[in-house]
Amino acid sequence: MRWEPDRGAPASITDESRRKASAWTALWRGLRCRCPVCGEGKLFRGYLTLGPACTACGTPFAHLRADDAPPYFTIFLVGHLLVPGVFWVEKVYEPPMWVHMAVWLPFFTVASMLLLRPVKGAVVAWMLRLGLTGEEQGGLKAPLPPNALKDEKRERGHA
Repeated sequence: MRWEPDRGAPASITDESRRKASAWTALWRGLRCRCPVCGEGKLFRGYLTLGPACTACGTPFAHLRADDAPPYFTIFLVGHLLVPGVFWVEKVYEPPMWVHMAVWLPFFTVASMLLLRPVKGAVVAWMLRLGLTGEEQGGLKAPLPPNALKDEKRERGHA
């Protein structure tokens, strides 16, 4: 069964255009780390950890796995933004390699860290817009609470 956002009028979302967001609107909301469906709730619980569901509209995020797409797109973007500068500095000033490493490695690191979260938000928005829920990968279950396995063993009589 494929998950679809509730197209009814939830209490917090009354504007018709916001409930039926275009792909560009969903991507923009994901880039801002907001729920791609409503634009109100937070998408992330931690730096890159998705929340279980949107706090505003209830869109489930627990099963979504963006995997390697966000780092791939981030490397692509950062490379295209900074490599021309590396080439320009090399052509104009011809500094030694250690200067390149001392200057450019921190730039690449900071740029990658700043872009990774918004890019992951956009990838998750894209996944939701395509109708991917994460359950198509063999019916992934929601994560268990931390003590669930201990409680199950205790109920079976295993210590």
